[in-house]
Amino acid sequence: MTRILHVLDHSLPMHSGYTFRTRAIMRAQAASGMLGGLEVRGITGQRHVAEGPDVEEVDGLTFHRTPGKPHGPAGLREWREIDALADAVVALAADWRPDLLHAHSPALCGLAAIRAGRRLGIPVVYEIRAFWEDAAVGNLTGRAGSLKYRLTRELENMAVRGADAVMTICQGLKDDLVARGFPAAKIGIMPNGVDLTTFGEPAPRDSALAAELGVGDGPVVGFIGSFYDYEGLDDLIAAMPLLVERHAGAHLLLVGGGPMDESLRKAAAASRVADRIHFTGRVPHSEVERYYALTDVMAYPRKQSRLTDLVTPLKPLEANAQMQLVAASDVGGHRELIRHGETGVLFAPDDPAGCAMALADLIDRRADWPAIRQAARAHVETNHDWATLIQRYQVVYLGLLGPTVDSRIPAAA
Repeated sequence: MTRILHVLDHSLPMHSGYTFRTRAIMRAQAASGMLGGLEVRGITGQRHVAEGPDVEEVDGLTFHRTPGKPHGPAGLREWREIDALADAVVALAADWRPDLLHAHSPALCGLAAIRAGRRLGIPVVYEIRAFWEDAAVGNLTGRAGSLKYRLTRELENMAVRGADAVMTICQGLKDDLVARGFPAAKIGIMPNGVDLTTFGEPAPRDSALAAELGVGDGPVVGFIGSFYDYEGLDDLIAAMPLLVERHAGAHLLLVGGGPMDESLRKAAAASRVADRIHFTGRVPHSEVERYYALTDVMAYPRKQSRLTDLVTPLKPLEANAQMQLVAASDVGGHRELIRHGETGVLFAPDDPAGCAMALADLIDRRADWPAIRQAARAHVETNHDWATLIQRYQVVYLGLLGPTVDSRIPAAA
């Protein structure tokens, strides 16, 4: 049995796209027969803030925690985090001996794994889900080209240089690394995926919930996720008066929360169709399917930026897996996921009028909805099912572990 230790920023029971991707990867690896069988665990750094024991089992997965909290001035604090996580990995390895460390961004996790891997004499894979300097700009917590931006970028470069192999979640991130001078052969792609075993038949529409929220009979445009500036939800709110002109019964359902929550609510209240825009706040993950079932079209109006051009989101894939129609802005990350006119529609970013027109046109094509839904689901099944995607790691792991792990694999495998 080959042991893989995933080195993480945070994990379940915290809920985020980051933790759900981690859960999907670890579950798929544990269930697969790759490398003659894998035993997987995770270890989180000091930014995992959920209360819990030092060793925690969540959804059948085991996670170890790094003790302590980040402290000290900026710059020194991050190096202390790296040291603490590296020490925790080495301490865990004394009892649970991993064969390989698989670190996931940010670079703090990658650098900690590289330090620990050198001390333990085992290989390190570093997986980049986003460039965190660009994510900070998109979240309005950083500024492009600032000292902090440049230092964060250099930490990323250090992690890429030091890792034995690198994975990214999409072509855009890989292309950017190659443009920086890193060899393409060192960088693989593990796209976002969906655990299709968790998506059965779409939930029936809950008429009582629809009445409670006041969304009427529709059409209902929905967004479910975190309210960050780069998601472009202000443009979606601005598009609603134009959509209502074309479809008098249209409503917008915004499910979730985040940094832009207050400003979005103010924009909605000031809209001349304020009565058509509904906020639910955050809802339990177990309840999300009930809200998906109220919508006719899921909208993802991301703004144009380095972050949105380079990074593919997870939510459109989850929507497709649930047989939802998807309309999204024409940014690089969406173009890697959506075939315009076939599995969804794309519209110009940062353009409320264009967004409204695309939504209205898609709503007009009601006769085409079943075919679009089927094509989208088939696209996910073929290209984004974790049960299949996970085999991409086997090539990388075998290349690093070599004959040592080959000898463990039964001949029949």
